[in-house]
This record gives sequence, C-alpha cells and structure tokens, in this order.
Amino acid sequence: MRGYTPGASAASSHPRQRGRQCAPPSPATDRPAQGATLTSILDIILGTFSRDIGIDLGTANTLVHVRDRGIVISEPSVVAIEAKTKRVLAIGAEAKRMVGRTPADIIAVRPLRDGVISDFDVTEQMIKYFVHRVHDRIGLIPRPRMLLGIPSGVTEVEKRAVRDAAMNAGARWARLIEEPMAAAIGAGLPVSEPSGSLIVDIGGGTTEVAVLSLGGIVVSRSIRIGGDEMDQDIVAFARREYNLLLGERTAEDIKIAVGSGYPGEWDGQRVLLRGRDLLTGLPRSVEVGSEQIREAIEPSVQQIVDTIKDTIEETPPELVADIMDQGIVLAGGGALLAGLDRRVAEATQMPVHVADDPLTCVARGTGVVLQELDYMQRVLVADTYSRPPR
Repeated sequence: MRGYTPGASAASSHPRQRGRQCAPPSPATDRPAQGATLTSILDIILGTFSRDIGIDLGTANTLVHVRDRGIVISEPSVVAIEAKTKRVLAIGAEAKRMVGRTPADIIAVRPLRDGVISDFDVTEQMIKYFVHRVHDRIGLIPRPRMLLGIPSGVTEVEKRAVRDAAMNAGARWARLIEEPMAAAIGAGLPVSEPSGSLIVDIGGGTTEVAVLSLGGIVVSRSIRIGGDEMDQDIVAFARREYNLLLGERTAEDIKIAVGSGYPGEWDGQRVLLRGRDLLTGLPRSVEVGSEQIREAIEPSVQQIVDTIKDTIEETPPELVADIMDQGIVLAGGGALLAGLDRRVAEATQMPVHVADDPLTCVARGTGVVLQELDYMQRVLVADTYSRPPR
C-alpha cells in the first residue's frame, strides 16, 4: 500500500510529473534574461529622446553630424588631462590652445594617431563629451545610435576598439563605415550606381584612395601619410636648413598659409619661421618663400600621388573609363592644399575636382547613411557583434 504524503497532489505521483516538479526555474539563469530585457526596454525609452549621430573621428579634427540638424560640432581631436589623476581638463579647441604651452602637471594629448585609437580611455571620454554636448537640452541620459568613420586599412582589433569606445560612451547601437565610402557619399558621388568613382580622402593622419562601384569598394589603398606628416616635413626642413626648432602648431600654420603642391599664382608669398636657434638656444625668426615650403613637403605629396597612381593601375579597365569621364574627387583637409588638384591631374592625365567643403565630407556622408539606413546597409562595415537598430 502506497503511503500518503499530506500536501502532495495526485498529479505529482506520476514519475514524469514528479521530475518536472522537482526542477524549479533557477533564479541564476533567469536573472541575465530579465536584465537584458530591462536594458533593451530602457534603451528604447531613452533612444526615443536621443538623436542619431554620425562621427568623423579624425586624427586632427572630430566632426559630429546630427540627423536633421547637420554638422553641429567641429573641434580638434585634442584632450588636456591632468598627469597624476588622468582627469580630463579640456577637450577640443580649448585643449588645442594648450598644445606646447602646458605646465608639467598637464598633458595635451591627441588620442588618435594615424586614424586609429592610440589612447582608448581618452577617446571614450572625448566621444562622451561630444555626445553630451549634442544632447545638452535633453534632461535624460542620451542613448543615441552612432555611426563612426574609420580608415579602410585598419585591423579587426582597431575596428573593435572604435566600436567599443562608442558603446562605452553611451551609444545603444554603433556601426562603422569606411572613410572613403562616407567621403564619397558626402561629396555626392553615385556610389550605388554601376559606374566607377575614385575618391581621395587626405586627412591628418592617413590618406585613403578608393574606387567605388555598386555600393562597395572595388580597390582601395590606405597610407599613413597626411597633414601631420607634412607638418613634420616643415619642422625637419627648418632644422636642416636653418638650425631652427619649430613647434608642431607653428609648422601647421605655415603649411596652411603658404603650403602648395604645384607652382601657381600663390608663388612669391613669404612667411616668417619663428622658433629656437639650436646653436645659441635663443629665439630667432627666418623669412622663407612658398617655393621652399613646397620643396619641404614634396616627399609627402609625392607619396600621395604615387598611391593614387598605384590604385588606378589595379582598377578594372571598365571602371577606369568611368573615372576618366567623372574625374578624381579630392576630399579631406589635405584637399585644401593649394595646387594639389593640378599636381594630381598632371600625374594621372585625368580631370580632378575638389569636393565642396572637403573638410566635412565624411561627416556629411555619415549623416546621409543614417537618414537612409534601410537602403544603405550595404555600405557599412560588416559587423557580426552589434545589436540591430531600433
């Protein structure tokens, strides 16, 4: 005779039923699922009040494009931090004014070198600062969708670092787009058409050359030479020819004032090099002409031209025919170098155009992609570890 246990139901006497009853849901396994659900619900609520952001995370400048508002921030990629505590003191233009002028306990750093993150924590702080500036009138914590431009030649680790920095800075969804693709979209090139377009994006740390067709990159080259390398050429020239030590900011100002890539009407301009005499240790100034500065930056300009020619050599002939019709488009801050378009045109025997407002092409391109995200998924970098947009 089977014994009777008070409180036991008839159904629990069945072995299968008994087995089911003895396996209560584990709180440990349910907790992560509940946490994930709460996080996603919070993301949806906060995301409703957040703005979609496209960021051109450049070596020299960072530009932020907000959907339906255009470019709202254009600041130097410089952060001033306290040496001991690593506390951020200033970001952007305010920090750039401190470069070369800081006391021993303050360091002005550029967290991106050659287009990639060299200081992860500082980059994260910088992105967070820009996100909060965009959402300054909204009381809630911003959780925006974020699209970031990266150089085309970066490794998977470097891609992951950029995406993680964006997620840690408060993004609920972060995707990457290659800078030449974003620059071409921003410059108004028909990247989705079955015809070839050649874009040259000359930034502070990298130069990207890419042939685009049908929403993808057919051939691309990326070299770690840009505006910064030209500044270093000018510093080396002053040291070699005049025993004069220049600062980076002075070299950049000289490049902007009289730098050129080809002879033209700008020849004959004069500029003062002000720095420290390496022999006496005292301040000294020397007057030089624009022709000398052009000669100083010639090695960097020549490498950019050679990279464009190498890219054209690898391009399928049908696309070369299209490029000959449309011409080569220059974007990025380096496109503003006087005479560079003539130099490239002479070297390639093709028409060359400078994009409208070349500095903002990548940022404007990210804005266009965010606006038409459903139709332009193909232009984004393949990303298997991101959450789908909401």
